[in-house]
Amino acid sequence: MCGLSGELRFDGREADVAAVGRMTAAMEARGPDGVGLWATGPVAFGHRRLKIIDLSERGAQPMVDTALGLTAVFNGCIYNYQELRDRLVDAGYRFFSTSDTEVILKAYHHWGPRCVDHFAGMFAFAVYERDTGRLVLVRDRLGIKPLYVARDPHRLRFASSLPALLAGGGVSSDIDLVAFHHYLSFHSVVPPPHTILAGVRKLPQATIRTVEADGTTRDEVYWRPDFTRQADHASWTADDWRDAIGERLRTAVRRRMVADVPVGVLLSGGLDSSLIVALLAEAGQRDLATFSVGFEAAGGESGDEFHYSDIIARRFGTDHHQIRVPGDRLLPAIDAAVAAMSEPMVSHDCVAFYLLSQEVARHVKVVQSGQGADEVFAGYSWYPPLASVPRGDAVDAYLRVFADRPHSELPAMVEPHHLTEGDASRHFVAERFAEPGAQTSVDAALRIDSTVMLVDDPVKRVDNMTMAAGLEARTPFLDHELVELAAACPPELKLASGGKGVLKDLSRPLMPADVIDRPKGYFPVPAIRHLDGPFLARVADALTDPVARGRGLFRKDWVDEMLADPNSNRTTLGANALWQAALLEMWLQTQGV
Repeated sequence: MCGLSGELRFDGREADVAAVGRMTAAMEARGPDGVGLWATGPVAFGHRRLKIIDLSERGAQPMVDTALGLTAVFNGCIYNYQELRDRLVDAGYRFFSTSDTEVILKAYHHWGPRCVDHFAGMFAFAVYERDTGRLVLVRDRLGIKPLYVARDPHRLRFASSLPALLAGGGVSSDIDLVAFHHYLSFHSVVPPPHTILAGVRKLPQATIRTVEADGTTRDEVYWRPDFTRQADHASWTADDWRDAIGERLRTAVRRRMVADVPVGVLLSGGLDSSLIVALLAEAGQRDLATFSVGFEAAGGESGDEFHYSDIIARRFGTDHHQIRVPGDRLLPAIDAAVAAMSEPMVSHDCVAFYLLSQEVARHVKVVQSGQGADEVFAGYSWYPPLASVPRGDAVDAYLRVFADRPHSELPAMVEPHHLTEGDASRHFVAERFAEPGAQTSVDAALRIDSTVMLVDDPVKRVDNMTMAAGLEARTPFLDHELVELAAACPPELKLASGGKGVLKDLSRPLMPADVIDRPKGYFPVPAIRHLDGPFLARVADALTDPVARGRGLFRKDWVDEMLADPNSNRTTLGANALWQAALLEMWLQTQGV
């Protein structure tokens, strides 16, 4: 829920409240239910509110606790806030609201910045200490909620979206060459702290950043899952793992029903979202609102998976909404989805999620979604081949099946002045794979996917597209306790049955086999995968625009060749290479860069 922003100055000047106001206004879609600004001396906070918990004005932000000398802005939800509130009341704290935001303030005062160790939830927040002038920025363990930062010698600014920082002004819009390399090579994933713009950085997930009044900064990583086998699990059988993971998943799903408004489910018809519905039904949930989206077929490819979502909706008697998107809505939705992106994201799922979210927001404010199960429980096709790869050969094996293209192909695509000297993406992957803690090649791949790729592809996609409609998405498969248990689970149990074996095993008593054992699907948007007609024209416009030509990211001969044969060049995982290039240019042009 919500969008936050702020500024802290180090040069003795007062904070630029007008700039914070512009940043806050740029995030209106993230928080359509309220707006707040607060400033004192060198610091200013802004907030856009989506009312989910404590619908009264007592829950408004920025939230100031004068007795404690603390002010906070917060985006997300602390699912165990009621339990923590009770503990804090027992410790002598008095509350003026029923919001989870106030729980953060009291918890921060009681435990300090490591209050995050007590939180079960998704969150990005900033706390300002009146008496010390200290600013503390925090991001949740899995990076579900974003936090972008721009800094110069005089000040630091932060916001829930990159475009909000641009709206504040004074941000360098030069292309970050390392980020550009990742975008083209590392499956369009740009790991933190980089963004595509050199002037903006993002706070890494599971990080506490403390900024002193003079600008001195230190980071603390407060959580990291361990992908090794643990002694206390040594005697566990496959049934023990299934039961333990089932128990954790049930807790995760139940936690994410905490709200003062109704909660629905995005039901794709795949195993993951279907299992969420099944577990909610098992827990006694009735009249659950579920939502599926479908598009017109193109290029011989179906545009929906309604057959499977309908099976689940009928089985559990949900209040199901089947959203059929006509072809004439898709083209304008591309530009709307691009405008909603905090960073350029290639997946055609973005357009699907954007249109789905716009419709879902008419019915509910909160939904549960199945994102994360593939990265946590080994559901992708590149994991099984890694099972037989020695740990020392894992980097090359992983990049062969995951990277969009090798570094050696980039000179034919990119103008020389935008190339990095070395293979930045391979270097990054090698560093992550070399870190201690991942026991096998599959463990190493799951670790980088669940702590890097997941954060800056599927999770960011869902947050951006749902929040563009004022809709909060909650992801039970990213409950940190579930992720910790899954990381310790032997890879062979996750790889079984074609992937996600342990999830399939716990699903069998709950769901029809047709859904459990179906081929893996995605949100299909055929018109983007198979570029033709007006969709190809939009891509051509973006890449041949004088602004794009002047920027000179891509070689003209490569662009001309791709436009002449738009659907033949695919990345390793099947994305359209022309769309990948055009999407970046569309995003840059939309942001006025």
